[in-house]
Amino acid sequence: MLKIQGVCMKPLCYRVLKYEDLEERTLELIKSLREEHGLFVVQQFREANLMGIQNVSAYLGSLVKNFKERLRQIGPQEATTRPLVTGPNLENMKKILEQSGYSLEVTIGQRKYGGPPPNWEGAAPGAGCEVYIGKIPKDVFEDELIPLFEQCGRIWDLRLMMDPVTGNNKGYAFVTYCERGHAAEAAKKFEGHEIKPGKRLRVNVSVANTRLFVGNIPKSKGKEEIMEELCKPAEGISDVIVYANPDDPAKKKNRGFCFLEFSDHKSASQAKRKLSNSRLRPWNAELVIEWAEPQEEPDEETMNKVKVLYVRPVKDSFTEEKIKEEFQKFGEVERVKKVKDYAFVHFTERENAMKAMTALKGNELDGVTVEVSLAKPQSEKKRKDQTRQRRGGGRSSSNKFYGSSAGRKGGAMGYGRDAPPLMSMPSRWASNSRRVGFTSGKRQLP
Repeated sequence: MLKIQGVCMKPLCYRVLKYEDLEERTLELIKSLREEHGLFVVQQFREANLMGIQNVSAYLGSLVKNFKERLRQIGPQEATTRPLVTGPNLENMKKILEQSGYSLEVTIGQRKYGGPPPNWEGAAPGAGCEVYIGKIPKDVFEDELIPLFEQCGRIWDLRLMMDPVTGNNKGYAFVTYCERGHAAEAAKKFEGHEIKPGKRLRVNVSVANTRLFVGNIPKSKGKEEIMEELCKPAEGISDVIVYANPDDPAKKKNRGFCFLEFSDHKSASQAKRKLSNSRLRPWNAELVIEWAEPQEEPDEETMNKVKVLYVRPVKDSFTEEKIKEEFQKFGEVERVKKVKDYAFVHFTERENAMKAMTALKGNELDGVTVEVSLAKPQSEKKRKDQTRQRRGGGRSSSNKFYGSSAGRKGGAMGYGRDAPPLMSMPSRWASNSRRVGFTSGKRQLP
């Protein structure tokens, strides 16, 4: 019979699971605790709402391990004053599960509702069907989130991330909808939603990251050379995105960095792990390998109203006046804004913008082959963020558009008039610009 300092554990555990069903590893973990700590963990376990837990013994073992980490972090006095397990209102969850027929699966790190829904046929929902929910108060659980987000459409699943050490939620969750349009609707409807007094959610459509940022590349290497070299250790690269210097494309074939595009997140993740190996030194260089930070994609309705073109690369000698002269052949141009090696061309009529894009895409302007695409309006959330930044004294941009060189596959993106239209560089490298030639303090690449 298991005892902790002489205290019999059998009656303490029996209400939840049979003593005989406790796994050996779990028993050993409980034995390793001091008497008062072991009793605290088991008592918390007995009183917890264990609905949705598949392996109760393993769950108890995880509680013990995480309690040990809590002891290490905050000490025994405070560790035993906080609950180990938190969760939704039991009666509310029972009612939700009975009405929906969905399943509930609970682990130490996640609470998952659904996936797939009852009687679902076909493949799982694809890209654009998932929304990210941030700024969730620590005492909010799926019993409040499910009814709220079901207002926009049928949910495939909801995953609330949990902190194993504190027992609280981590402040964020993911909801996958059965239809893409419902995800977009939820992002619009619940961004800034006040779920508790003074507590507002952050909600946006999430996109699986399939792109890696690679820094410290010799600037003499072109797209084909980079592809050939990096395909050796990393499989599944579908595209290499580089940005040459338009004024010296022969010598400066890239800016010291590139983006690697993969067909799926799993391939990108495996490649990141392999390329991060310190023993790999392509071109005898210590590469910087990080996830690229994707920007939000405007919805189709918004893009159908755009009358602004994004053009890159643009040479220094190709001035705003020359750009306007070239594009005005297709219709009236309201204005042109050039920033470094790219430009925004504002047409008065969308039809003329589309004509210019079709005619000039892939053609040469001032001796350089250019990419021409519709500029992408900033989201309302992004504009609000910039307004807050200006009020706080930060540097911000007033431009309402950003560029994309053919979407997620063709190129990268960035926001603002003063920020280049590229995929954002990893935040932690933004202030370490000397390593890879970045502009210090910016979250976008130069």
